[in-house]
Amino acid sequence: MGGFFGVASKHDALADVFFGTDYHSHLGTRRGGIAAYDKEIGLQRVIHNIENSLFRTKFDHVLEDMSGIAAIGCISDSEPQPLLIRSHLGTYALCFVGAINNADKLVELCLNTGYDHFDAMTGGAVNAVELLAALINRKSGFVEGIRYAQELIEGSASILVLRDNGTIIAARDKLGRTPVHIGKAEDGYAISFESFAYKKLGYEDEKELGPGEIVEVTPESLTVLAEAGKEMRVCAFLWSYYGYSTSDYEGVNVEVMRYRNGEIMAEADMATGLYDDIDYVGGVPDSGTPHAIGYANKSRIPFARPFIKYTPTWPRSFMSSRQAERCKVAKMKQIPVHDLITDKSLLFVDDSIVRGTQLKETVDFLYENGARAVHMRSACPPIMYGCKYLNFSRNKNDMELLGRRIIVELEGEEGFKYIEEYSDSSTERGKKFRKAICEKLGFASLEFQSLEGIIKAIGIDRCKLCTYCWSGKE
Repeated sequence: MGGFFGVASKHDALADVFFGTDYHSHLGTRRGGIAAYDKEIGLQRVIHNIENSLFRTKFDHVLEDMSGIAAIGCISDSEPQPLLIRSHLGTYALCFVGAINNADKLVELCLNTGYDHFDAMTGGAVNAVELLAALINRKSGFVEGIRYAQELIEGSASILVLRDNGTIIAARDKLGRTPVHIGKAEDGYAISFESFAYKKLGYEDEKELGPGEIVEVTPESLTVLAEAGKEMRVCAFLWSYYGYSTSDYEGVNVEVMRYRNGEIMAEADMATGLYDDIDYVGGVPDSGTPHAIGYANKSRIPFARPFIKYTPTWPRSFMSSRQAERCKVAKMKQIPVHDLITDKSLLFVDDSIVRGTQLKETVDFLYENGARAVHMRSACPPIMYGCKYLNFSRNKNDMELLGRRIIVELEGEEGFKYIEEYSDSSTERGKKFRKAICEKLGFASLEFQSLEGIIKAIGIDRCKLCTYCWSGKE
């Protein structure tokens, strides 16, 4: 995935961008970067690898080494960014959030129509940010270039451009798959993926860009360069998983949505009597916890934390690209509270079930520490399709998804014709699907939030949400 943060200020912008970008650390673990504009120095840029260290530990030097009245920063799970670009549009810094799935095709388009070359990475791949710049530069202005690029890209692209005059251009993806928020303070404006990031720095909500909307920000002004479109497909997974609890998207707070989501799951279980033998409800921390709180509040089963994550020294378990190492780190972080586990029947809510590998480690850990039964609830429907619009999953193909593998075990690839039935707990295929996962991962019972339930919890018109990873439909 990834996130960005920018500031155009009457005074130095680096401190705000440093802290604002750091507040996006939950969205990426590979690269961090900051670019700044100073009237005397011009554009500056620094990029660091953050796979084995936190963003702030790698960038605390920028407050002494860089200066500028405007700056942008980003955290990314993909290519290094922002990049400094020089073209007929001027010199500018560029970063984006999203994914370009037809990169090879677009590279060929550029090379066959006058573009000389790209810097090649290992294996010949091209940095997606450089490709995005090449597309923008094919037009005579930034607005025309951004819209041209967004139309050609199969995937998504929310964009920040820092120009060599200190202005910032922000563009939300054409279908609004990821958010772009604008905050205002006395000395200028901030642009952010996460709305809470600028609020902590003294900015107040000014505007949330609509799908395809493009604005220009200076310390004194916010100018709309291109109006928002009417069609939206904002990612529903924002609320379920990777958005931060204190953020609002389309006016819906993430934490509040997760409580509501847990309540809806509890209502479904109460209707079938599945929760009668549970001693405690807990969340698979951290993003599963608010869903579990909602479940506990509705069911009136006590909420508890039968195990605690030790986070002061251990990095996030998904930082490593190696599955074995991620599982090892996840196991080392889990510290049991024996009084809440031994001989107890526990129900846990996880934000999602993707591969299931780490979840099995967690369940085994609970049984090893004396749990009588471990029931599992997923706060979203079964993930059946790898996301093709955003870069937030490490899955290289759909067969890495647990749901797909279970279907093949039950029915072979012929079963892919019946994915909707497998997702539905009321069908025979749905019941067999859940039973097979329980046997594989050691659950006493398993249920997923329904597609209708999660849409209800978000509270936005279904036609404005992208639910592709669950339904195969936008």
